[in-house]
Formats: sequence, C-alpha cells, structure tokens
Amino acid sequence: MHASCVAALREYYGLERRMVKVFEPGQMLGWIDEDLKQALGIDVEAIFPRKANYGLILEGWKPWRMYDGLEVLVPGNFHVTIDSNGDTLLHPDGDTSAAPSGRMPAGGYFFDAVIRQAPIDESKLDPEDNLEEFSLLTEEDLTYLERAAGEAARTGRAVVGKFGAGFGDIAIVPGVGLKHPRGIRDVAEWYMSIRSRPEYIEEVFSRQCDILIENLRKARDRMHHLIDVLYLCGTDFGTQRSTFCSAETFRNLWLPYYKRVNDWVHRNTKWNTFKHSRGSVVKFIDLFLEAGFDILNPVQVSAAGMDPEYLKGTFGGRIVFWGGGVDTQKTLAFGTADAVREQVLRHCEIFSPGGGYVFNTVHNVQARTPVENIVAMFDAVHEFQGREAVSV
Repeated sequence: MHASCVAALREYYGLERRMVKVFEPGQMLGWIDEDLKQALGIDVEAIFPRKANYGLILEGWKPWRMYDGLEVLVPGNFHVTIDSNGDTLLHPDGDTSAAPSGRMPAGGYFFDAVIRQAPIDESKLDPEDNLEEFSLLTEEDLTYLERAAGEAARTGRAVVGKFGAGFGDIAIVPGVGLKHPRGIRDVAEWYMSIRSRPEYIEEVFSRQCDILIENLRKARDRMHHLIDVLYLCGTDFGTQRSTFCSAETFRNLWLPYYKRVNDWVHRNTKWNTFKHSRGSVVKFIDLFLEAGFDILNPVQVSAAGMDPEYLKGTFGGRIVFWGGGVDTQKTLAFGTADAVREQVLRHCEIFSPGGGYVFNTVHNVQARTPVENIVAMFDAVHEFQGREAVSV
C-alpha cells in the first residue's frame, strides 16, 4: 500500500499520527503498523530480507519529504540527488558517487528504474554477469529473518516469507542495487533474449535455481515451523490483453526450474508456494499448476480472459486465488465508494465458496486513491464475513 494511503488511513481511523516507514523504496510502499493492522482486520504478516531493492538496508530510519509534502521514514542509507529537471535520483546502496539507478519524476510518487545497459559484446557475455545480485544467505541474513519470522508468528497471523526470487523478475533484471551492473540489464533486451539467447537465459535460471534451493534449505533449517506461505517468484507473464511469451516457451524455459523448486519445497516443508504474475495469465494457470504452485496472485480481473466466474469455475479447488478482490486500475482508484463495495462483495461471492480464496486488491493500492474507497473496501470484506458467519 502506498505510503500516502497508509498515512491517510491513520488519520481516518483517528490513530496516532506518525511517519510511515517505506520498506519498498521503488514503489514507496508503506509499512503498516500494528494499530492500523488491527483497525483494518489484517490477518497476514510478511517478512522481508534485510536489504530492500536499490541495496537499501531496512534500518537506521530517517525522515524524508515527498513532492506532495508527505514526510515518511526511509532507510538510513537512502540518499538522493536532484537533477536539473527537478527529478529525484536514487543511487545504489545510497552511494551518490555512483550513477543513479532510480528516478522519481518531479511531482511523482514512485521511482522508475534507470536502465544502465553497457554495450553487449556477445563474445564476452557471461551468465555469471546476471547473477551478481544472487548470493547465499549469510548468518546475519538468517538471524534477521528468523527474528522477523518469530515476531510475525507471535501475532497469530499467517506468515509469508520471501528468501529470494529471480527467473526473469523484471524488477530485478535492471540491477538497481548494483553500482556497475553487467550482463543483460535492459528490459527490452532481456525479453528479446528469451528468443535470441535462450541458452544464456537458461544458464542464468539454472544457477539462480541452485542458489535459491540452497537458501531455502538454510531458511527451512532455521524457521520451518514459523512460515506458512513462501513467496517464490514475482516474474510477470501477462499483459493487459495477452502474455509476454507463448505457453511453449514457458514450458521449455521456466517450467523445469519452477517445478524443481516447488518439488523441493513440498518434499521438505509444509509451506504453500505463492506465484505472483500480473496480467492475462489465464492460458498459463494449468502450467502454474503443473509447476507445483499452490497460490496465484494478484488475479488481475481487469485483464483479458480473467473473468472471476470463469477462473473460479475452471480452476477453483486446484489453486488458491490470492487477490482479485477489487480492481486497482479503475474501480478502487477512480470509482465511487459504492462501486468499490459492490465489486468487493461480488468478487467475494464468486471466489469464496469452497475456500481457496484470500482477499486482496489487484496489486498495490496506489497513491492518491481516495481513503473513503479504501475504507469501503475493508468494510465490504467485513460485511461479507459477517454474512458468511450468519449463514453458517
């Protein structure tokens, strides 16, 4: 949820006004504190690695003011510069002597990745160049995660853990936390490489898979009993109308590695695996199931073919839908509170029967979303829960 929305909700509920911690600096997502979680009825806790994107370490919080005047708390090594256009530039590891890797346009709310693609010499292209940001968890990392998982578990909420990602997650490809990213770092070049350099991409995925499984083994040994859901991968395969690649390409390039990781998780833990993929992915859901994923998020019901009734009727009982509660592109951001309530209730009625549904918005709640609409969303969820309790 965007930091501005978190601040507005605090004020709406009459809670203590305090600065919101930004735990995901790229999208300026706000950390929801315990009093607001209770007010909203949140029942899931997430734990994150110690180091966020852009190489920012989640400690040493300090105030920073956004363009709209909202003052938030950012990590201690969050350091920016301002260019001649008035844009805010974010630097990897907070090192302002390094070239900026993120840009927030003047008056904006988010940082966009700055592509720093070096000229590609095919004769020197090495898959290891795209593995610099993937490493084994250290003792410091594990201690941090174990402490966070323990605190999350004590709340009584379901705990979602994230111990690594990859496999073409486009938020990772540009290497925003690296001062001198090597390899294929241009987003368009990466997508084209799926066809033009499949052996290279496959080698990158193979090494990422090895690293991820070893990290999962380390995490399992330390906090197996504390985690309920494993956020496994955030690679998006859908656009608004179709997919980024064919089902055949997915089967040949992604499925073997997804299946290998899922098989390890299901053999060695009780964790449920969570696949994030935006867009029209209806053609891929059977493949996600074949790969072993238990959960699909964010269920972008506004995309082509992602009709809630069709999804529930076709895949209900085989995969958990985590999302799809309300459209964040139009309804939540620009609709009326009544329209929000109506859509939330309708989608809960469709997705909930027989279980296998976790209510969530379709992706993050955006900046400037009316607080009345956010409240209407939560009220509608609680209204639906009340109806279900009475019917039982």
